[in-house]
Amino acid sequence: MTGVQRRHAAGLANRAGMRAHSDWLVSPPPAPILALAIFFLCTAPVTEAFFGCTVAKNIQNHPCRHTPVFLLGDANAPNVDDGATAEKDDDGECFVDESYTSLTRRSALSRAAMAVAVGANALTSSAQRAQAEITPESTWPLWPALPVAPYSRRKTLRRQVGPGVWTFDQLIGIYYVHVPIRMTVVAMQKSRGLLVYAPVAPTRECLRLLQDIIDEHGPVRYIILPSVAVEHKVNAGPFARAFPEADFYATDRQYSFPVPLPQEFLGLPRWTKPLPPSSSEGTGEGMWEGEFEHEVLTVKPGPGSMYQDVAMFHKPSKTLLICDAVFAASDEPPPILMEEPEYTRALLFHARDSKDEVVPDTPENRRKGWRRIVLLFNFFFPGAGRANLGLGPVLDALRNPGYPYGWGGWMPFSWNGNSEVRSFNAYSAGGKPTMYTIIQIILSRGPEEVQKWLDRVTRWDFERVVPAHLDAPLSIGPSQLTEVFQFAKTGRNEVRFCDEDVAFLRQAEEGFLNFSVYKTSLGTLRGKDSTCGLTRPP
Repeated sequence: MTGVQRRHAAGLANRAGMRAHSDWLVSPPPAPILALAIFFLCTAPVTEAFFGCTVAKNIQNHPCRHTPVFLLGDANAPNVDDGATAEKDDDGECFVDESYTSLTRRSALSRAAMAVAVGANALTSSAQRAQAEITPESTWPLWPALPVAPYSRRKTLRRQVGPGVWTFDQLIGIYYVHVPIRMTVVAMQKSRGLLVYAPVAPTRECLRLLQDIIDEHGPVRYIILPSVAVEHKVNAGPFARAFPEADFYATDRQYSFPVPLPQEFLGLPRWTKPLPPSSSEGTGEGMWEGEFEHEVLTVKPGPGSMYQDVAMFHKPSKTLLICDAVFAASDEPPPILMEEPEYTRALLFHARDSKDEVVPDTPENRRKGWRRIVLLFNFFFPGAGRANLGLGPVLDALRNPGYPYGWGGWMPFSWNGNSEVRSFNAYSAGGKPTMYTIIQIILSRGPEEVQKWLDRVTRWDFERVVPAHLDAPLSIGPSQLTEVFQFAKTGRNEVRFCDEDVAFLRQAEEGFLNFSVYKTSLGTLRGKDSTCGLTRPP
């Protein structure tokens, strides 16, 4: 069989497999799978070890190492879903040999994860699924490495947000609490090439959108993993392998818990370089050909954990890139959530006031759903809502598998409408930048490190900030950024939000989670106002 015939046969077999799985991948698994997803999140570094190390070891020094084997998968190409390897065919070209996949540990775990999800999804197999516009080139076959929404269906939205600066948004979430996760690409002006910050899943669609910029501005020269968080780390290795000629830097405190594992077992390629703490001193001095500056924020919040974030300043465009330390949310949902019917369904799902309600798709209902997603995302148990995590809502959901928005209409939260709006307005403040509550709890363990980092970052004359989540870009400069980190200067662990909203996190910090974080002189998290007068529904 010739190489062309082998590739064609592999493509036919793969497309058949894709059709077999596509039915359940369209809609999210029902409530029981939430526990599995949380388990994977809690054990993510170990999961990454199995899902990343086998592929990392097998592509090193391979004659077809430059073939992006992770990324072949649409209607016209084989879909490599289990770490397939690239081989040379009879014509001397590289192709994907999928017969190897059944031998890898990743393959076994991937199929196991899929089997669990398929079995759970059988509970809602009769649901009316949205007719999404997502094409096969949006498929991300390595989603079982971090089994959260949108699973394999990773639409990418590219936007230009500054001169020579583009964002690539995808989604991430659990229980329809979906928020953007963002990669930023910057065209270097002093020399031809691109810098990629916080890579997302390198689907064929993502790479196609990136190729347009490569054609105009030159190759990817630098890739930056600016975080130790699993949602960023899990995509960085595959993305770096798609561009093996680029310099790949990761923050230097990558870790796994509870078992410390070598870098290759975290899914990162062997050529990963540690990012120096600063571009203004030490080994980092003179990096980036003088076009960028960077400062790494490192805080150790508790035993067995670490937090790192990279502020990266592009001088020509006056753009500051930050990963997780700054957020902002306005009334309008992010564009990626309104890009596809399948994604918009999350907004309508959370806009309900009763379990079986099917709300119409209107701008107001989209905003209402977004408000609730933001409150759940930030506070877990916000002060305007009441949670019922018992069996009752789960059993109700199992009785209605055909609910059109999915999950059987599972509704463990109810809301007080007036208090909900007041709560969101306190958090949003019209889209004013702030900090994710969990991040402030973490950073309050290292106020001196935060202030030192902030003093350096605010010396740069940036005009916009591009975070990796929620709204972007933010039209702010150094003074507005400083306000986000006031807690480090004032010595009080205070937020501008309603105190009722942070009460659950404060109680967790003082109670069942106090073993996981060190004590801080700033005290536990408090709302700036002792109360906003929020009330829960009956």
